[in-house]
Amino acid sequence: MQIHVVKSKIHRVKVTGADLNYIGSVTIDEDLMEAANIIEGEKVQIVNNNNGERLETYVIPGPRNTGEITLNGAAARKVAKGDILIIIAYGIMDQEEARNFKPSLVFPDEETNLLK
Repeated sequence: MQIHVVKSKIHRVKVTGADLNYIGSVTIDEDLMEAANIIEGEKVQIVNNNNGERLETYVIPGPRNTGEITLNGAAARKVAKGDILIIIAYGIMDQEEARNFKPSLVFPDEETNLLK
């Protein structure tokens, strides 16, 4: 049997933008993507700590060392600039592999979204 497990998490980042007119996705500072082992196009779950919204979308890289976290397209209606998010990517693996797997967890600076 295979199960879904947390592969990557960017914990408590601040929304820097919401662009309703952009084709859907979430733009994430490429430094954060690399630290969390998230790749371009990967499906992620977005959890909004401010309003309880949860949504799924895919990732596009944003400029490095900017702290950018922008929700695009329809997802822009689920956030406001300044909201605090958790971004989670899951992996599918067998139970034995999952027992020993260690996810990539990133805890950026909560004011700037930059790596500490």
